[in-house]
Amino acid sequence: MSKLVIVGSVAFDAIETPFGKTDKILGGAATYIGLSASQFNVDSAIVSITGGDFPQEYLDLLLNKGIDLSGIEIVKEGKTFFWSGRYHNDMNSRDTLVTELNTLADFNPIVPENYRDAEIVMLGNLHPLVQQSVLDQMTTKPKLVVLDTMNFWMDCALEDLHNVIKNVDIITINDEEARQLTGEYSLVVAARKIHNMGPKYVVIKKGEHGALLFHNDNVFYAPALPLEEVFDPTGAGDTFAGGFAGYIAKTGDTSFENMKNAVIYGSTLASFCVERFGTERIQDLSKEEVHQRLLQFKELTQFEIKLT
Repeated sequence: MSKLVIVGSVAFDAIETPFGKTDKILGGAATYIGLSASQFNVDSAIVSITGGDFPQEYLDLLLNKGIDLSGIEIVKEGKTFFWSGRYHNDMNSRDTLVTELNTLADFNPIVPENYRDAEIVMLGNLHPLVQQSVLDQMTTKPKLVVLDTMNFWMDCALEDLHNVIKNVDIITINDEEARQLTGEYSLVVAARKIHNMGPKYVVIKKGEHGALLFHNDNVFYAPALPLEEVFDPTGAGDTFAGGFAGYIAKTGDTSFENMKNAVIYGSTLASFCVERFGTERIQDLSKEEVHQRLLQFKELTQFEIKLT
């Protein structure tokens, strides 16, 4: 089994959707990634930063999932990153109400010594310079580097983003971001352009419409499972990334065929995430629940057809 390093925010969120609203709850990209990857019982560590206001019970939750927290810097006199947002009725678009960087504004990631030889590195959505600084600390070249980013960095740190993209194996972005990064409407053409930037694999997330995996001329599509309840899409993309990276770390297989399985596992875990607010659903997820939903995915996507 491979070691997995997860870099990203550990944060507070306050969320409002058509189905209700929350006060400050547990959030952050690294939190969702870590909880999702913990389904595979991998040897993982989170590299992040919080303030002294971050509750011990949240840290205990992550510790109890077997996640190493020695890479989380706690600034006693500081405040934890906070984001607040309101989702529209279609749940695909949202308005950011509050963003308080707090301790994250001066985040200087330090990878724990015993994880600098990790085979898998998952770079959550942060400034590209922060992502690159993590890669610079690795003592051996990782077997697989996965990068997640967003349009904000394309707007304000595009050159830095291009520099770090050169050094990763997989990039995960949504369809809107893929089009912005490349200037191409066709996702097939956009994926080819991103390949030329460096990554061997491109994962384009399409929310409720599933995800696409590109590798050279190969394309794999995984639908999103039709759900009765969608309460909160926050963290679904990070949960997908955590499931993807966790599965690869568990299996140690970086072939295109195994990447397909990783996409299905990521999509499966993301389908749980949206059923409750924040991390509520995925933090108590049982292996049996995941297994049953994987069977649903299989039924959804496999069929016999008679060719005439």
